[in-house]
Amino acid sequence: MLYTLIGFLIMFGALAGIGITQPRGTSIKTWCYGYLAIAVIFDILVVVALLNQYSWLIETLLGLAAGAATGLGIHVAHHILEEENDEQGNDGKTKEKTIFGF
Repeated sequence: MLYTLIGFLIMFGALAGIGITQPRGTSIKTWCYGYLAIAVIFDILVVVALLNQYSWLIETLLGLAAGAATGLGIHVAHHILEEENDEQGNDGKTKEKTIFGF
C-alpha cells in the first residue's frame, strides 16, 4: 500500500510540475514530449514488473496509474470549464489560475 501511495504522489507531482492543463515554463512541443516520455517509461516498467513479478514495482505502478488518471481528470475538468465559459460568453474578465490551470 505504501508503494502505491508513493507512486501516486510521484506521478501527480510530476504532472503538476510540468503542467497538467498547460505547459509550465516550456514550449508546447517540449510539454508534449514530456508526457510522451512519461507514458513510454511507464509502459517499459509495466513489462519489466510483470515479467519479473516484482510486487513492489507492480504496486508502485498502480499508484503511478492512479496519479496519471487523477491528472487526466483534472485536465478534462479544465476543458469542461473552458467549454462552459465559451458557451456562456466571456465577460472580458481574467482570473488568476490555480496550480492546476483552472
